[in-house]
Amino acid sequence: MHLDHTHTGPGAVSADAHRPDGTRRALRIGLGGPVGSGKTATVAALCRALRTELSLAVVTNDIYTREDADFLLREAVLPPERIAAVETGACPHTAIRDDISANLEAVEDLEDAVGPLDLILVESGGDNLTATFSKGLVDAQIFVIDVAGGDDIPRKGGPGVTTADLLVVNKTDLAPHVGSDLARMAADAKAQRAELPVVFQSLRGEAGVTEVAAWVRGKLGAWRA
Repeated sequence: MHLDHTHTGPGAVSADAHRPDGTRRALRIGLGGPVGSGKTATVAALCRALRTELSLAVVTNDIYTREDADFLLREAVLPPERIAAVETGACPHTAIRDDISANLEAVEDLEDAVGPLDLILVESGGDNLTATFSKGLVDAQIFVIDVAGGDDIPRKGGPGVTTADLLVVNKTDLAPHVGSDLARMAADAKAQRAELPVVFQSLRGEAGVTEVAAWVRGKLGAWRA
């Protein structure tokens, strides 16, 4: 299920689109959302969908562990040298919005080590509906929620839901089991986001991450242009 809207605005653009040597740097896309919404699974699925056509890497954020990076390594979604972990030591939004230095260093180190890269995915640690990325860190933001968290989440809003470049409503296969009304979620998301796009996905379904991957390709095409 999918709201067929497009976002025609320029979106968030970081301060500098080039590396010190003058070459264009990778497009950076941030993924945020509450704990358990499926951010890491979405990152893994995107890596599988895009790794044969793009040169990409991932930076994960956890407060005190490397849990998300270790999951990606176990799943072998990318070579180990293309996966970096940041231990924030504080609330997850601090490292993606307030003090981005650790994440920015991880991004730049990846480009130095395995570049040139087309795309870097930066996954936030699990946070609440206020989590957003600094424009100095990422060029576009995906916010992931899931139906098990309640079908009132889109209606509750919050910066993550209302302003992210793409809202992903994940785990739609669980809706009948948790009593979530997908049509209601779609209507509430449209009311909150106007023309900003929304994708409803189940990574267990046949389509999987297809729509989100297509959105990423579109962002990359605009970045290159």
